[in-house]
Amino acid sequence: MASAEKDLSCPICYDIFKDPVVLSCSHSFCKVCLQRWWSESRRDSCPLCKEISPFRSPPCNLALKNLCEAFTLERKKKPPKAPGDLCSVHAEPLKLFCLDHQRPVCLVCRDSRAHQDHGVRPLGEAAQDRREDLLRSLRPLKRRLELLKQAKGRCDQTAEHVRVRFSRLHRLLEEEEDDARMAALREEEKRKGKKARERTEVLDRAIRLLSDTIRTTQEELRAADLSFLQNYTEASTRAQVSNSRPAGQIWPVKVSYLALKSQKNQHIMS
Repeated sequence: MASAEKDLSCPICYDIFKDPVVLSCSHSFCKVCLQRWWSESRRDSCPLCKEISPFRSPPCNLALKNLCEAFTLERKKKPPKAPGDLCSVHAEPLKLFCLDHQRPVCLVCRDSRAHQDHGVRPLGEAAQDRREDLLRSLRPLKRRLELLKQAKGRCDQTAEHVRVRFSRLHRLLEEEEDDARMAALREEEKRKGKKARERTEVLDRAIRLLSDTIRTTQEELRAADLSFLQNYTEASTRAQVSNSRPAGQIWPVKVSYLALKSQKNQHIMS
């Protein structure tokens, strides 16, 4: 997407602004997008900076609206240049989206037998509907990523806590010169350390994969309408697969005290 188009795109729907309104924090959004966002969140706050809006009906951003209308008009005048923008059968611009075949089509395709009685939508309208679907798929992925990061933080804290406890026990047994229990402690420490590393690796891998999916999906959302629709099925499937992939259950690491039976040891562990 060109830089000018990014600047004229709504941060919610990623399409060119339609009836843009401006909040007191200076951020602008499509009027319909903002009202829908407020309805779902039940808070009249800016979707970007979270500042509460003092107005339920923000004023129109007239300057931005004029820029968007001029940009849209100019873009319509320019014929598509890339081969992917043309119908492979009729060499006509792909301006429509076939709902039955779930792919972009040209005006000639619409009237052909191959698409007879099929439902079609303008490319921009179909892209907006599917962007909203993909945005809904993205929200649980972001929540899932946050939960994974929280689990990773707890896992790291638990591992550090266990390391400190083992260190205390090492010093205690060294003072008592208890070689047998020292050997048992070292074996348990090795086993617990391995389990902690495995759990950390599971979380790191899940966080990395999910972060990549979210970043790729956000890039797809910012793509031009035609490119977005051509890649929508793959992007939607990727989001669904990521949301259903098990991240593995993470249990807190616990220290066994079977080899450490003395009352003095129990006091150290408390």
